[in-house]
Amino acid sequence: MRTRKIGAVAITLGLASTGSAGDVTVGLLSGAPEAFAGYTLFTQLQGRTTYLTDNDGRIVNAWQSLYAPGNSQYLLDDGHLLRTGDPGGNPTFAAGGDSGIVEEYDWDGTLVWSFLYSDATVRAHHDVAVLPNGNILILAWEFRSTADAIAAGRNPATVPNNLWPEHVVEIEPFGVDGGTIVWEWHLWDHLVQDHDDTKANFGVVADHPELIDLNYFASSSADWIHANAIDYNPQLDQILINSPRFHEFWIIDHSTTTVEAAGHTGGNSGRGGDILYRWGNPQTYDTGAAVDQKLFGQHDAHWIDAGLPGAGHIIVFNNGAGRPAGAFSTIEEIAAPVDGFTYTLDAGSAYDPAAPTWIYTADPPASMFSSFISGCQRQPNGNTLICAGASGDFREVQADGTIVWRYVNPVNSAGPIVQGSPPVGTTTFRAERYAPGFPGFAGRDLTPGRLIEIYPGDATGDAEVSFADILAIIGAWGPCPGGGDPCHGDVTRNGVVDFADVLDAISNWGPYCP
Repeated sequence: MRTRKIGAVAITLGLASTGSAGDVTVGLLSGAPEAFAGYTLFTQLQGRTTYLTDNDGRIVNAWQSLYAPGNSQYLLDDGHLLRTGDPGGNPTFAAGGDSGIVEEYDWDGTLVWSFLYSDATVRAHHDVAVLPNGNILILAWEFRSTADAIAAGRNPATVPNNLWPEHVVEIEPFGVDGGTIVWEWHLWDHLVQDHDDTKANFGVVADHPELIDLNYFASSSADWIHANAIDYNPQLDQILINSPRFHEFWIIDHSTTTVEAAGHTGGNSGRGGDILYRWGNPQTYDTGAAVDQKLFGQHDAHWIDAGLPGAGHIIVFNNGAGRPAGAFSTIEEIAAPVDGFTYTLDAGSAYDPAAPTWIYTADPPASMFSSFISGCQRQPNGNTLICAGASGDFREVQADGTIVWRYVNPVNSAGPIVQGSPPVGTTTFRAERYAPGFPGFAGRDLTPGRLIEIYPGDATGDAEVSFADILAIIGAWGPCPGGGDPCHGDVTRNGVVDFADVLDAISNWGPYCP
């Protein structure tokens, strides 16, 4: 990567954002000193390239995969990228968020490990979580036939061809493509139903908030739960699973053995694999009414990490689809009533709290709405990074709601977007930010390179067309090499660097300014 003139980029982008701002459609829209100066990791939802950028949107590193994401990606403490992928080829499980493979790349982009968890009976989807010992929790579907569902107490009138209940496996990686399952938990072991007293799992749903009602959200979809996030709390040795179709998240005990996880006793909580805590929609356990529902199709529920403001609380992107007050998204922070390794619940009541401890709502509220995907992350300075995924709109907000940084993903399924073009197809599952002191950055070259978005005639990616671009074009003369990022001299984006690129640069000479 080449060194860029930091001041030149900042000045050029400043002119763009304070001039005809309507023409700045992607990349950095605004930034203030109050923003946390870290490095942001993201992938366009159908993209094969994962980017790590600085706060100006300049590329610090990038990784190329053969697969679209499926859907999350994270940096590891050694600087490697852990990435979910969708290799396709599974006719049993096909739905939003389908994955199947987990990949690990080193800092230089070499694939060092992968693990396929996908066949006719199971398929990984959406998210993974890394444990302190290096093992990986994989969120996955498992196949249950119509006959299985009816035998378990599902209403036959609401059973599609099959059901895909959730399960979690803990993988101990080995070799270049190996992994051993060392722990597992299955939702199917923790059901209750009040439909048929001749079938398994019969009971009073309201008496068993620790179990999942097999007939709640009895839609025609086999992907009945559609969990979209998994998180791990090392202080509690517990796992959080987020279900947007139940409009709630669950916490389970990871300290159990696999045998205990299949039952109702054991582990630090003494409750085996039962639900320890759930929040968002008490209707799922027949407590309360529609007015008590707090979450609406939410994503990315997770604990705020130790050492950060709000540590131990749970933060979630509340998408707002079907919200009675209107279609708008919020970020909500919840203080769960944890008591040792269990959670306080009064008999006949819903789990506390009655309301979040903090909510971010855009002004006006409808100006931030993402009906699907999306995420949020607390920053060391107390700000919150938000990814409104449907539009690829990233923003960082202070506790009072002030926006101090705004960025729009400049990539769609076709690749980088020309600045000024509509940001169509910029969907992004999540954006994760890493502090400059993140262990994985130790000894790494974090020199920022080019901007991702395309500025006509700009071969060097500094948002200015100058003699440096002519030199870059001449230096890259010839066909572009393969890969996810066009070669820098190919300003016409036709796969070859030639005289047409020189003419394009000359015709766009000067700093970019809408």
